[in-house]
This record gives sequence, structure tokens and C-alpha cells, in this order.
Amino acid sequence: MKKEYNRRIKLSLITQIMIGLVCGIAFAWLSKSHAVVAGILGELFINALKAIAPILVLMLILTSISNYHNRKNSNIRHIIILYLMSTFTASIVALIASYLVPQNLILKTSTTDIVTPPVSILEILHGFLLSMITNLVEALVTANYISILIWGIGLGFAFRNSSNNTHIFLNDISKAITKLVCIIMKFAPIGIFGLISSSLASTGFHVVWQYAHLISLLIGCMLVIALLLNPILVWWYIRRNPYPLVFTCLRESGLTAFFTRSSVANIPVNMALAKKLGLNQNTYTASIPIGANISMAGASITITVMTLATLHTLHMSLHISSAILLSIVASICACGASAIAGGSLLLIPLVCHMFGIPHEVAMQVIGIGFIISVLQDSAETALNSSAGILFTAAVCIAENNQREKQIQFSTTMSPFLDKQNIHKTKNH
Repeated sequence: MKKEYNRRIKLSLITQIMIGLVCGIAFAWLSKSHAVVAGILGELFINALKAIAPILVLMLILTSISNYHNRKNSNIRHIIILYLMSTFTASIVALIASYLVPQNLILKTSTTDIVTPPVSILEILHGFLLSMITNLVEALVTANYISILIWGIGLGFAFRNSSNNTHIFLNDISKAITKLVCIIMKFAPIGIFGLISSSLASTGFHVVWQYAHLISLLIGCMLVIALLLNPILVWWYIRRNPYPLVFTCLRESGLTAFFTRSSVANIPVNMALAKKLGLNQNTYTASIPIGANISMAGASITITVMTLATLHTLHMSLHISSAILLSIVASICACGASAIAGGSLLLIPLVCHMFGIPHEVAMQVIGIGFIISVLQDSAETALNSSAGILFTAAVCIAENNQREKQIQFSTTMSPFLDKQNIHKTKNH
């Protein structure tokens, strides 16, 4: 009963966002001058996210690493490898698709705001390494996400051997910040109303087609991963038709994740599905929570596409070596994306910072992301969550197949071995 109630709350938020979109479009159509003024609602919403995002990223990464303990289960390693392979290949697919179908965004910026973009991978690496070594307080104030990511990883490992009380305290802080973000997200319909009405009134209704084009590219990339590349990875492990398992995971995990828009909220669904599939409990009780944090193919696609769209809009060219580095960093950032709705959008500034894009411009990109998040974030979460249970099931099935082969081999060889033992006994 409680689960159904929570699901209705999540669904009602999506409905409110859709209503905010429709009302924003209608308001911009009826009164352009008033719609421009309503843009203050969107700015307040974005500024609230801008203020909380650095602290949120730090605490989520810190607590995720500090709470993870190695288990005596080699299968976890194989599942994590599949998670990371899926996340990285998703970024490559998004990179290729963005080059084939370049996107333009409507951004308010001047050429004086843009730092001179790096021209080689050495310059990017130089800036990337220097950005890592920054005072934590300064990193939080200036929203230096690269430094925040490093501090989060370092503090996470430092806190791993802390007392239970310390872990409880850190988890409480993380939950409190996440709850605060959830409160801010309740104002998303109003913020999106202001963003879409102001954007349409100031730039014209052709922007609607642009957003439709952008969402089509994002969802198209996610479908390629869900229906082509992930099944190939599963076949690589189980060596049989992967699609019955793929469709089962998409139907029973992806569908609910589409509406909850949270991989963490969908953990109980994946646990129940793993039990239904008869998977190893010692494996899935560890891999599914980990997958909720690092099985982020959808987030990797979002970060890559939105970053490349920003670079294309600002007429900043990208060398092939820099593009590969972008895919690697986007994959790493995706693994650090928060499990709340729109979590991947909050990490776009980290990747943009590598290419000299100012924080103010990156926050505008986040605003565009929230406008399309009704479909983008839902599809992204569905891909992330369904992949979590999919790869867990694949590795467990492969383990069962290997065990069955060993049993069959032992059964086949046992008569021969018995004869050898009898023969040795007689000779002795």
C-alpha cells in the first residue's frame, strides 16, 4: 500500500511537470511580454540547484565509496566490469551520434565569457590535472566539480575504516541533502513553466522543434544501448539468445524505473526480480545497490550529448583525442551521478569545465535538460536500472551454466575414475 502511494506521488510530479510545460507554451503564445517576466521563476529554480549541486555531488560520492565493502564473491567484479563497459560504450555511441546529428542550443552568453578552448589533448590534461588540486572549500564555492570529484573519492576511502557512528552520521548528512534536493525538485513544474515560457517568448517557437530534435537523439542513443549493445554484452556471457532476458528486465524493471525516475528507488523492484529469476542472493544483494550508482549508461549518454551540443552551439571544435577523453570523463561522471531525478544533469558543468565553458553557461544547459527531462530522465533511469539487473542476471546465469558443465563432466568421468581407483587398489 505504501509503495503504491509513493508511486502515485512520483507519477503526480511527472504529471505536474508536463502541465508546467503545456502551461508555459500556452502562456508564451498568449502574452510574450509577461512570459519573459515569468522567467524569474526558472532562474530561481536553477539557482537553487546551482547552490546545492556541489555539496550533493561531494556527499553522494563520499558516502557511496565509504560504505562499500569488498565481498568474497568474484562475480561482483565481473558484473562491475559489465556496468563500466556499458557506460563507456554508451558515451561512444552518444559521441558518434552527436557528430552525425549535431545539435544547437539557445544560450545567453557573450564571447567574452568563454575561455580560450584547448587545442590539444595535452592542454586538456594539463588543465584537468591542475583543476584536481584545489582547496575543497574553494572547489565548492567555485563549483569546480573535478576537484569535488577527487575530494569525494579521497574522503570516501579515508572514511571506509571509520566507526559505525561515523558512517551513520555521513549517511544522515547525505540523506538530508538529498531530501533538500527533493524539496527543490517539487518546485520543478513552476521552474520549468518559467523556463519554457521565457525561452519561447524570447527566442520563438522554433525552439520547440529544437528540443524535440534533442530528445529524439538522446532517446535514440538509449534505445541503441538497450536493444543492441547491452544484449551483445549479455550474449558474450551466456552464449544464447539474450533478448528474452533483456525484454523481461525492461518490462519489469525499466517500466517502473521510467515512472519513479530513480535507480535507488527501483532497487526493491530489481531485488524482487532477481529473486524471481532465481539468482544467487549473495551476488545480487551486493551488485544491485552498486549498479544503482555505477550502471549509468543513460547518464553517460545525457552528459555526452548535452556537452557536445554546448560545444557545437559555441562553435568550439573538438579534436578526436579530446573527444575520446570526453567520453572517458563523461563515463566517470556518470558513475558519480546522483540517484535522484535529473541527477546526471547536475554533472554537466564538470565536463563543460574541461573545455573552458563557464559555469553560467553550463547551468543554462542544465535548465534546458530539465525542460526535456520529462522524457529524457525517465528513459535514462529505465536504461540504467534495467541494465543493473540485466548484467547481474547474465553473470549469475553464466556461473550456473559453468557449474552445470562441471557437474556433467564429473558425472561423465566418474565411472572411468572409479575404474582407475579400483585398478590402483588391486595393484597396491
